[in-house]
Amino acid sequence: MSEKRNEKRRDGGRVGGPHGMRAVEKPKDFKGSVKGLLKALRPWKWKLRAAALLSALSAAIGIFGPKVLGNATTEIFNGVMRKVQGTGGIDFAAISRVLLALVALFAVSTVLSHVMYRLGAEVSNELGRKMRQDIGSKIHRVPLAYYEKTTVGDVLSRVTNDVDSVVQNINMVFTEVIAGIATVIGVAIMMLTISPLLTLLVVLVVPLSTLIISVIFRKSQKYFRAQQEVLGDISGLVEESYSGQDVVQAFRQEENAIQAFEEKNQKLFDSNWRSQFLSGLMQPIMQVFSNLAYLLVVVLGAAQAAAGLISVGDILAFIQYVRNFTQPLAQMAQVVGQVQTMAAAAERVFEFLSEEEEIEPEHSPLMGPIKGRVCFEDVVFGYDPDKPVIKGFSVCVLPGQTCAIVGETGSGKTTLVKLLMRFYDPQGGRITLDDHDLKEYSRQEARRPFGMVLQDTWLFSGSVMENIRYGRPDATDEEVMQAARHAHADHFIRALPGGYDMEINEEADNISAGQKQLLTIARAVLADKPLLILDEATSNVDTLTEKRIQDAMNFLLEGRTSFVIAHRLSTIKGADLILVMHDGNIDEMGTHDDLMHRGGRYKALYESQFEET
Repeated sequence: MSEKRNEKRRDGGRVGGPHGMRAVEKPKDFKGSVKGLLKALRPWKWKLRAAALLSALSAAIGIFGPKVLGNATTEIFNGVMRKVQGTGGIDFAAISRVLLALVALFAVSTVLSHVMYRLGAEVSNELGRKMRQDIGSKIHRVPLAYYEKTTVGDVLSRVTNDVDSVVQNINMVFTEVIAGIATVIGVAIMMLTISPLLTLLVVLVVPLSTLIISVIFRKSQKYFRAQQEVLGDISGLVEESYSGQDVVQAFRQEENAIQAFEEKNQKLFDSNWRSQFLSGLMQPIMQVFSNLAYLLVVVLGAAQAAAGLISVGDILAFIQYVRNFTQPLAQMAQVVGQVQTMAAAAERVFEFLSEEEEIEPEHSPLMGPIKGRVCFEDVVFGYDPDKPVIKGFSVCVLPGQTCAIVGETGSGKTTLVKLLMRFYDPQGGRITLDDHDLKEYSRQEARRPFGMVLQDTWLFSGSVMENIRYGRPDATDEEVMQAARHAHADHFIRALPGGYDMEINEEADNISAGQKQLLTIARAVLADKPLLILDEATSNVDTLTEKRIQDAMNFLLEGRTSFVIAHRLSTIKGADLILVMHDGNIDEMGTHDDLMHRGGRYKALYESQFEET
């Protein structure tokens, strides 16, 4: 992929190992994730309480079913016995009343369950929407440094995979747990009314199964966490492979790309297999203990029935209650896997939402009229504070001046621009605009007077007209076209199919790199800002187009304070001030003629380009 992305991979502390694969890690705070989810659900606490009440009522009503059915069975058994003894027969009217009551119970329970699930679905979907809104807002508040150490796929996975996992599981988990708890409590009470001895036998089985399941839970949680993280890695790899497919094919790296994907896919398979295998053990284990409870009930219940201590119908009801007692426990054991997936996904969402944000001043003033005097005063900065890139940098650019910044790769040219735009703040010194420290303003206000044209062009999916208008959303169509004419883009735009209405696709690969550069220049012209930053703005165009753009730049730079980063030194000969950067500091400073006459680093750079030409 691109060198920039590879650089991010190398420098990013969160990504490591071959192909940027994160190592499998245990969950940082399972309880914290669950508490975070409960806190996030507070806005819908009344709906949740209503759903919990309906769930409990539905379970409670359903609990009476086996007892009623047992009464019907007892009545049938007694009727048969009376018929055998010749003292009577089966009372079908009494049985019919019992069965009608049973149907009514089940009908009411079904209605309550439907309302409960609907409330749960509403809450889970609203929570998903709120999470996406929070992430969407957070994206614009975290520092640029976060994106330079985190892959695109990882961020996208948190917005899509992780939020979806929370939404899909929370409704089921909530309803299953509430209904399960209500059922277990209610069934335990009903069993006690039938036979305390049999109930004791059943209840004694539960702690052993719970102990085994808790061990499995702890073992499997790390695999659920890894599963969510590897999904982010795969998303990042697919995004990179898709957007950089031309580079992959040009360098014949298809096999390496496939191998990298297979490694990540195998990692996902392994974590999925282990997590599902371990969580899948829970229900069979519960089933074993359920069958053990059945066996105990049948043996001891038969002995009690023979002794006349319990009726046949009560035995039938108790057996059904055993199923109703162990089935929710088995379901909740199965829900454990869903809870783990949900908690792992929620943890990643909350991790992003808790990322450190850019600090803004409490009372940020608004900028007045901009004159354009920019000063760097003893600025010190390093991406790693222990390794400064900019070391005591000082210079003042007067209003209306064009300041060109040149130097070797890694000398600090682009870093200066990032500091000027407050993508980063200096660790020492200050940067002022019209004698006001930029830190006095909010970042949005500090960036308002700047227009930018970068080497890495950025266009979005939309029409050509919309992409240029991005510089000033309230601009008219005529103003957009006028800006395109000043940027020498109008002639090629009109030649496109659809002209200004042509749709640029998602990857912006249906126009050339030079055309994209021209559109971003037209966008800057339309924005009409008092200060300009041009970072290799003519790097992707041919010589003829470069001449046209240079003419447009002369129009664009007139009367504006401008910072121009250039590798083609021939394009900045007319600059008012040229800064020659070396090792994070100013090595030389002056006009083109002054620097050439001085015969230092600038002259060597200029003549080396001339010799190459």
